[in-house]
Amino acid sequence: MLLTFKAKHGRNLSQELAKARKIAEFAIKTHSRSSRDVKHIGLKSAIANQILRKYSHNDKARKVSRVVLTVPGQSIKTNKEQRTVRVPCLGLELSYRFRNDFMKVNQIELDDQYAYITVTVPEPETVRTEQFIGVDLNTTGHCAVAANPQTGKVWKLGKSAEHVHKKYREIRRTLQRKGKFRKLKTVRRREKRKVRDLNHKVSNRIIQIATADGCGIKMEDLTGIRSNRRHARTFQYSLNSWSFYQLQLMIEYKARLQGIPVAYVDPANTSKTCSRCGQLGSRNGKGFKCLGCGHVDHADANASFNIGTALAVRMAGRLRADSDACKGSTDTPRWATPVDDGDPRTPRL
Repeated sequence: MLLTFKAKHGRNLSQELAKARKIAEFAIKTHSRSSRDVKHIGLKSAIANQILRKYSHNDKARKVSRVVLTVPGQSIKTNKEQRTVRVPCLGLELSYRFRNDFMKVNQIELDDQYAYITVTVPEPETVRTEQFIGVDLNTTGHCAVAANPQTGKVWKLGKSAEHVHKKYREIRRTLQRKGKFRKLKTVRRREKRKVRDLNHKVSNRIIQIATADGCGIKMEDLTGIRSNRRHARTFQYSLNSWSFYQLQLMIEYKARLQGIPVAYVDPANTSKTCSRCGQLGSRNGKGFKCLGCGHVDHADANASFNIGTALAVRMAGRLRADSDACKGSTDTPRWATPVDDGDPRTPRL
């Protein structure tokens, strides 16, 4: 399993990044795959080859918006005793504080501030279980509601997500009216960081629940949820700002680290079906009432019970990072990176 950790490198790499941009632009224009063609630019061939590999294969790329220095694993030296990673071609040595049981360093990507170190870590055997907790993900109210059908316990998590989105939406509207468009990017990045932090906390809590109860995790397969049907205009913003995919991927990779199975179910009518008798009921906002047995419940809690007992349509497969590595992609998921910034308050894996 691949994990990516982030650490500040403390080096001025502006010259190297400028050379990397020239090589990327050359690759888009000529589709060259040989470092000999860009030798005159002056960037080390180990890095130049990775840039050419990425951009020469991309027929859709028309311009370079962001470029990083990608160093392959064979050009990296590791000293586990001193907990250092050395990049000889850049004369760079990094001290790391993440887990030391990794099998190898696959690659390092460097931008102007951070080094993204991708390593292969041992993956525990997946636990076999017939019991699952259901996790219902929502755009309004609590962003995740988990329930254990065996014990009847319900956990409502991430209530502040909706407030964060609404708060920053109003801030962006105010800045747009005042014409402060440069400030918008700063505000948008701040919102993303807050949502990412919240998703990390919610996913950590879900993993703790599954581990304590000895259960697997089931979630709704929400692929194409934004385009598979028409939604009310008032609901569009909540839907488009919904970070369910990010949260699901966080739950997936953290579950794999603990050997917890993750499965996906069909989302159809999970919040409209009674979790006790199985008949279709009536939902009004966050309220649910079964017209058959008279069962009354919170709509999201009722849905999470249904998800936990539903038949899985598919098990969680290979992580996106693993899949990209097999395809030769050098892109690192920035939002899913466990941060190693030296701050003791930062949650560790």
